[in-house]
Amino acid sequence: QVQLVESGGGSVQAGGSLRLSCKASGTIFTINSMAWYRQAPGKERELVASVRNTYDTDYADAVKGRFTISRDNANDAVHLQMNSLKSGDTAVYFCNARGYARSLYQDPFDSWGQGTQVTVSS
Repeated sequence: QVQLVESGGGSVQAGGSLRLSCKASGTIFTINSMAWYRQAPGKERELVASVRNTYDTDYADAVKGRFTISRDNANDAVHLQMNSLKSGDTAVYFCNARGYARSLYQDPFDSWGQGTQVTVSS
């Protein structure tokens, strides 16, 4: 079982910055991808940014140019640097990791963190 622990959420004024971090622990052979999703009140959970073990990244159009996702493979961690925050970025942010707990593609996992609140006031 793989656990994800997020940190770094909080409240900030529009235009400010926050950095989210997420660390995975447990039985991990490889993590294929790590990502950040967010869910605002009354809305569906949406992908914010993802990074694969090749370091290829994807971003939602709404955050391109403002957010940067980075991966720390040595520590099974992922970070999300959020700049120029807007009130529309207010949401609970969830970390996600997908991979395998054992070699030869055995015991796949798709784990989620508990979520961290980001509030941007205008």
